[in-house]
Amino acid sequence: MPASLSPALARAWRLSAILVLGFASGLPLALTGQAMQAWLTVDGVDLATIGFFGLVGVPYTFKFLWAPLMDRFEPPWLGRRRGWLALTQLALAVLLWWMASLSPTATPGLFAAAAVLVAFLSASQDVVVDAYRTDLLPEAERGLGASVHVFAYRLAMILSGGIALIWAGQWASWPRVYETMALIMLACGVACCWRCRACRRR
Repeated sequence: MPASLSPALARAWRLSAILVLGFASGLPLALTGQAMQAWLTVDGVDLATIGFFGLVGVPYTFKFLWAPLMDRFEPPWLGRRRGWLALTQLALAVLLWWMASLSPTATPGLFAAAAVLVAFLSASQDVVVDAYRTDLLPEAERGLGASVHVFAYRLAMILSGGIALIWAGQWASWPRVYETMALIMLACGVACCWRCRACRRR
């Protein structure tokens, strides 16, 4: 963050970083939930298999198990917080692009594996985002920061949930929707790293 910024601008800069982080955090959730189930339905996957795919969200429940490891170990670049952010967000973009190349009916095993990995990395990203938000914001700004985070998180869920359904109907192509989401995730990762680098080196 530029040292010449006034306190008000510095606060706005920090909150803008939280806004981008919250959006990146919420984007993958529907892509392993509502949007993925719609894709499976359109491709004619049976109800029992769709119900089984509902289990791919399990990593969100158990992310507390590996959260201490992410806090303990530091990637060899960019520092602990930014390093994990860059790693998880880049990997999410790659995995979403990979999911777009798979068929739920022709390769259900690979498709399920990709979905589980997306959920795992998304849960891991949530861990880093929560920790970074606590590091970045002074105590007096944490309440507002949490509100900004939730607002951006919900916006991302609207994009990857409701708007993704509209796009799928217009384009008649779920793979194209997931490719678009992968590119948006990549853009979020670049923006997050730039904003976080400007705010604080961690």
